[in-house]
Amino acid sequence: MSSLDRFLGDSPLRVIIKLVVISFLVGVVMNAFGWSPLDVLNGIRDFFVDLWNTGFQAIERFIGYFLLGAAIVVPAFILLRLLSYRK
Repeated sequence: MSSLDRFLGDSPLRVIIKLVVISFLVGVVMNAFGWSPLDVLNGIRDFFVDLWNTGFQAIERFIGYFLLGAAIVVPAFILLRLLSYRK
């Protein structure tokens, strides 16, 4: 087995035939859904942009919840420490 066959996983002619058949089937499916290669690339880009934005919204919500809880917990902690310090 040559190094090219090892790299491709089969003989070059068989790999080309497999790629042609799979490309045709994927093209038929994409045409059935009305997709173009640009639609797929834009969808991938939009996915990562939405993921990025959602991640920062989650961080904002976390910080908001943290500050809301800290507004109660920190004064209560200080009050309890002051009361226990007297004893």
